[in-house]
Amino acid sequence: MSGLFDYDAELRPHNEHFRAAARVGPRDHVLDIGCGTGQSTREAAQAAVQGSVVGVDLSAPMLEQARRLSDEQGLANITYEQADAQVHRFPPTRFDVCISRFGTMFFADPVAAFTNIGLALRPGARLVLLVWRERDRNEWATAIRRTLTSASADSDGPDPFSLADPTVAEGILTAAGFTDVGFTDVHEPVYYGPDSATAFDAVLRLWEVKDLLAPVDDTAAEQARARLRGTLDAHNSGGGVYFDSRAWIVTARRGR
Repeated sequence: MSGLFDYDAELRPHNEHFRAAARVGPRDHVLDIGCGTGQSTREAAQAAVQGSVVGVDLSAPMLEQARRLSDEQGLANITYEQADAQVHRFPPTRFDVCISRFGTMFFADPVAAFTNIGLALRPGARLVLLVWRERDRNEWATAIRRTLTSASADSDGPDPFSLADPTVAEGILTAAGFTDVGFTDVHEPVYYGPDSATAFDAVLRLWEVKDLLAPVDDTAAEQARARLRGTLDAHNSGGGVYFDSRAWIVTARRGR
């Protein structure tokens, strides 16, 4: 694998559940938060044939790829914006549906961020999120991290599990003006590649291994890489390298 990690392939089973939950209609105007390379944006545009879709992300390289793939598919009802959804001034009450596939867990002030997003939605508009459940329910997080750091090591970076607790997530959304908050469990594996070598290269990029191993000497770093190779080998089913995962589909409505 080269260039951007194939996040779409990693999350293909999750995406099937997410697309079904989004239920984008032919006349919907859709906002996609943290759209990445635009798979969910393009699928929404294919459904909203008489509507439109706006994809928002912070990453210029991902948006460049998203635009290229949308152009290749001839999707004229998509626009992409490089912006921070936490503070970006969206057109008020513009959208019928807001979707986000693992794009809302890293907000510095989640209540303020979802309040800002809510201002872009018409009253009664639907919100559909895909977020990770607890870390200990996600083997891709626990097993891989143990191979690279001590089992007790904590991450100082953004928390991908910040919306894992339904009570916390519902409290955030309610405070931001959303109602009818619901949670549906998604139990599907994540896919890191067709073989262990490909998965090893993917993990090196995805997990920022240089940062994780920076505090240790060369010998310890090489031992960690060897453990990682062993972990990936153990998860190679013969048809690909898979790790167990759990996620929530969170649904809500913008208050009237």
